[in-house]
Amino acid sequence: MSTGYKFKVGREHQYFLSNMVKGDSWRMFRIMAEFVEGFDTLSSIHRASVTIYGSARTSPDHPDYQLARDLARRLAEHGYGIITGGGGGIMEAANRGASDAEGLSIGLNIDLPLEQEPNPYVNLPLDFRYFFVRKVMFMKYSMAFICMPGGFGSMDELFESLTLIQTRKIRPFPIILVGSSFWSGLVDWFREQLVASGKISAEDMDLFEVFDDPDEIVSYIRKTVVF
Repeated sequence: MSTGYKFKVGREHQYFLSNMVKGDSWRMFRIMAEFVEGFDTLSSIHRASVTIYGSARTSPDHPDYQLARDLARRLAEHGYGIITGGGGGIMEAANRGASDAEGLSIGLNIDLPLEQEPNPYVNLPLDFRYFFVRKVMFMKYSMAFICMPGGFGSMDELFESLTLIQTRKIRPFPIILVGSSFWSGLVDWFREQLVASGKISAEDMDLFEVFDDPDEIVSYIRKTVVF
């Protein structure tokens, strides 16, 4: 499908490409610096940690916010570190819950032009410019993912973790989808479209669990994520 755009490579375009290549060389060092800082900081944490993520747009009076805060508090009381994306909404709720229990509250903040401001409940902050570096930190230092209702960013993190576990690029860990009313449509689509057409196997549906009851979620984490 044609976009209708035509590009002409002239001197100005060649100059732009030349400078972009030079910029890419320096960008490599910025990427390496983010990896080094992330690895050095998070490798010093000698406890099991759980990532909680979901919409940055969830308000403090929303039931999802209250649930995320409660889950994080309970897990922190049992000694788990809590990792989030460091922003508002569900991320703030989870860091706030960890703070309520005086637990380890980690925020992996991403530099964005809109929405993402670090929340005040993080006691171990890290800032990232690159999404893919940040996602490596989530995958490497989390022992479980709790997925609250969210948007494109939450879906991206969910599918990244499912893909890496399915392809055996990382060790399996618990993935919990919280809220059957939110996730049921997607789960049904997995089964009716992906499994039925052979795009994924029936066993791939076992890569995640769906829960509504916070007691069941905490119990499941405690049984599957041990120190």
